[in-house]
Amino acid sequence: MENIELVPFYEFSIILILAAILGAIGQLLRQPLIVIFIALGILVGPSVLNLVESTDKIHLLSDLGIAILLFVVGLKLDLNLIRSMGKVAIITGLGQVIFTSVFGFIIGLLLGYSILFSLYIAIALTFSSTIIIVKLLSDKKEIDSLHGQIAIGFLIVQDLVVVLLMISLTALDRSAEGQLGYNVLRMLGKGMGLALIFALLMIYVIPTLVHYLAKSQELLVLFAIAWAVAAASVSDVLGFSREVGAFLAGVSLASTQYRNVLSGRLVSIRDFLLLFFFIHLGLHLDLGLIGNQVGPALLFSLFVLIGNPLIVMVIMGLMGYRKRTSFLAGLTVAQISEFSLIFAALGFNLGHINQETVGLITLVGLITIGLSTYMIIYSHTLFAWLSPILSIFEKKIPYREDMSVKGQNIPIDAILFGLGRFGGNIALSFLKEGYRFIAVDFDPKQVQYWQKQGIQAQYGDIEDPELPDQLPLQKASVVVSSIADLQLNLGLIKMLKMNNYNGKIAVTAHRASDALALQAEKETAILLPFTDAAESVPDKLFKFETT
Repeated sequence: MENIELVPFYEFSIILILAAILGAIGQLLRQPLIVIFIALGILVGPSVLNLVESTDKIHLLSDLGIAILLFVVGLKLDLNLIRSMGKVAIITGLGQVIFTSVFGFIIGLLLGYSILFSLYIAIALTFSSTIIIVKLLSDKKEIDSLHGQIAIGFLIVQDLVVVLLMISLTALDRSAEGQLGYNVLRMLGKGMGLALIFALLMIYVIPTLVHYLAKSQELLVLFAIAWAVAAASVSDVLGFSREVGAFLAGVSLASTQYRNVLSGRLVSIRDFLLLFFFIHLGLHLDLGLIGNQVGPALLFSLFVLIGNPLIVMVIMGLMGYRKRTSFLAGLTVAQISEFSLIFAALGFNLGHINQETVGLITLVGLITIGLSTYMIIYSHTLFAWLSPILSIFEKKIPYREDMSVKGQNIPIDAILFGLGRFGGNIALSFLKEGYRFIAVDFDPKQVQYWQKQGIQAQYGDIEDPELPDQLPLQKASVVVSSIADLQLNLGLIKMLKMNNYNGKIAVTAHRASDALALQAEKETAILLPFTDAAESVPDKLFKFETT
């Protein structure tokens, strides 16, 4: 009897060890863990090793993982970002959803799928992975760039769309096809009632309660998890999906000052529990059924990998963005997301689609997530290759990113790259000393801020091959980079030399190894903000003591 009780423990030990091993291999291949975990589910499932018997326990952890995922999405819901990006986030997000769903639906019908199956497949193809995109953009330090901000903006729009679809999904239940109109009205009524309850709790209960619980961060995190699971349960009882309740629970805490603490603490828990969702998904995939879906999966994958970026580039081009920004933002939607798989699993549980359709959507997810990861990692290289043919997606005058400098004929003393903490202080020093200069930064928020301070700041990406044509390099006496990134600085030096720049060059390094690498570049000054500041401390201290 004792051995029987320990079997689940042994199973979970094997699963976690294999997850760690495959995760390390996936990291070596630069693949997201979603792909690795689904493959792990297939590996330990009945189709291969058949190691898992405790499917009910994995299913429970899977449900908890989905609830925490939706809770964190709600918690991070930044409507200010959508507002700051203006039209582009909403128009691009909704435009891509409509385009993908319509043409995906048509492709499904042409391949012989039923109307309902085609509808599910089409909707599943519209969602892109916020988790993967944010991770990749963060790793590339492009989360604050213009294309990064636009991408996050329309990913938030997609998240809102998928939640709304989940709310209305139950109305399509086949068991009540004859009462579809009544079901929709009833769901809308329940939805409004549920939203009203959450709104009242947000105003009168949650702020006070959370402030009291925040005296202990452990208790605050425990409350957040309990609140997410309880809201998911209430939503399920009312006829909605659990995901909707968990999402609303997150939104109810998004306006509190503890949202960042909670999201930071819950991300690791979310990632751990999502492991079991993808394993559970892989466990129930029949390799034989998936094999029969390879042809359609490849066709749908090509549609997602090519069609989704194209529609984003078309929309952004018509809105006046440059082809580079449109291309880099478009690549972020060249995959389907974990929400697509959750959506498919929900449809299967409701009896709307069969296991073959779930397998098809999962296979599309494996293909698109795997390939799009490399597309995003090497996005700048891809743009350099494709740039000549991408001009069709750009207006003659891309007015939303007008890089032309006002007063081109006015002499300038310097061009400053980077308006972060160090760059901002350099800009203020230049301004104080009366130097005429242009500041360039890839964060549109920073550009707007410094323009209000009276500095001639403009948007620009140091990796943009077209940037030299937009700057008066030959009029500047010195070019300064406050960006402490070795590769970016080496690229900047190379770019300046290729454009026959004859003035002084100064670049920034935070590490001694970077400084040594930059010293190999002739006629280049190296700024060491940390070292210089540390060396000035003794003088300031002793000077302070003697006065």
